[in-house]
Amino acid sequence: MRLHTGEEDTMRGAATTILIVLVTLASVGHEQITAQSSSPAVARLSLAGPAKRYCSGIWVSERNREEALYNSVLLGNQLVEDYERGDLTFQIDDGRRIVTATQDGVSASARHFGDQGCVILRPETDKPIFTPRKVVSGLPSAESMPWPMGDKLPDSPLPADVDGALLDQAVNTFFSNDLDRRAAFIVVHHGRIVKEAYGSGAHADMQLESWSMGKSMTATFIGRLIQMGHLELWQPAPLPEWQYAPDDPRAEIRIADLLRMSSGLRFSGGGSTPEQMAASYIPGQPDHGLGYSAPIDIFQFSVSRDTEYPPNTVGRYRNSDPWTLGYIVRRTVENELDEEYLTWPQREVFDKIGIRRFVAETDIYGNFILTGYNYGTARHWARLGQLYLQRGMWDGERLLPEEFVDFVQTPAPGWDEPIYGGLFWLNTADESGRGRRVPSLPPDTYNAAGAGDQYTYVIPSRDLVIVVMSHRGGGNMAPDRRTREHEALGLAVKAVDPSWSWR
Repeated sequence: MRLHTGEEDTMRGAATTILIVLVTLASVGHEQITAQSSSPAVARLSLAGPAKRYCSGIWVSERNREEALYNSVLLGNQLVEDYERGDLTFQIDDGRRIVTATQDGVSASARHFGDQGCVILRPETDKPIFTPRKVVSGLPSAESMPWPMGDKLPDSPLPADVDGALLDQAVNTFFSNDLDRRAAFIVVHHGRIVKEAYGSGAHADMQLESWSMGKSMTATFIGRLIQMGHLELWQPAPLPEWQYAPDDPRAEIRIADLLRMSSGLRFSGGGSTPEQMAASYIPGQPDHGLGYSAPIDIFQFSVSRDTEYPPNTVGRYRNSDPWTLGYIVRRTVENELDEEYLTWPQREVFDKIGIRRFVAETDIYGNFILTGYNYGTARHWARLGQLYLQRGMWDGERLLPEEFVDFVQTPAPGWDEPIYGGLFWLNTADESGRGRRVPSLPPDTYNAAGAGDQYTYVIPSRDLVIVVMSHRGGGNMAPDRRTREHEALGLAVKAVDPSWSWR
């Protein structure tokens, strides 16, 4: 599948006009977009996410339908109330594997497409604009191989330097309130799983909603391509949309700037000013969320944004930068490697570290979203953390450059606080003490993070990886949820380092 060249780029760019796919108009100007801000087209945006999440809960995670509905679909009290009043309904077509959400006469649908998971559909068709591919691991069964390449765990007792009682206490603290909707807790020390527990209907083989931990997976794909010699960390982003236009300021944006979420692209999201929200593609609707709700080409959407700041000067949490990196990955895989994009991660990343099935859902154009809408087991994320803990080495093979591993855990200079590296969050603090995000974890900790408390913590000083995962839940969340989570994390560190203290 070779895409994104010549006339095909132009065709794809034209096809990304968001209001075309939302309201099926041939062309819509800015004034018309404003007029559509309260239209069924915009209402559809609020329904597409629940339809997609329900679809994934049923056919990707294979969960109990009522459990998935209340733990992962009805996010917030309002959706729960709307559903229980009958104002919000879901139609499940098991034959075609389609879920349709309807409210106030407006509907949005998502359909399951095998190894690409569930995809938000355009209103006029149940077909995607790509050919789904079956993704097959080349590894033997996980049951036949020892951890970490497989799932066979040792029968021997815990090492003497690991306090099993403290690990039990950590687990009991983490799972102490059902309102938290906790799914998984894994501790890996010196490469061995020393504690593993599940709750809220989850189990070791369940593909769990990972949300923005997928951003760190995008970073890993970039790092892999750098190690393979196809990209360079500090090169300008190799995108024809930016490099071939005369005097385009975006030509100065480097891969490193995108990894730091410091591209300077104009892209509205949480924390945007009223002026920035007014400049959104759909005024008043955050650009950040369109990939979760609109049947669009997210890659072309992100690279079509203009600049608001010079690169590497302002760090802001926005989906534009990881989506742009995803576009670079796709172009590189298809145009330089001449390989099938949808199956490449399995061959070049997942199989190499023991991951047999990771569901990276796509947009309707077959682009990996990976800012959410990705599903992996807790053990999968533990393996990824272990890859970084091993500084990019796995079983004698270098998968990521050591310099890249250093880069992702180095504070990005454009951020006000030292909390972000390269699509990984940090736990460092500046001279004034700002930036320490999890006081119960050592300051050298860095992590992948996703909405609803999905975290993969890498702690080099303790040779430790901790994975915690939760369902996003509805509206009734325990108010001390985060406090108990941090307590559990601190206990896990203390279990391998008795000198550790955070109180």
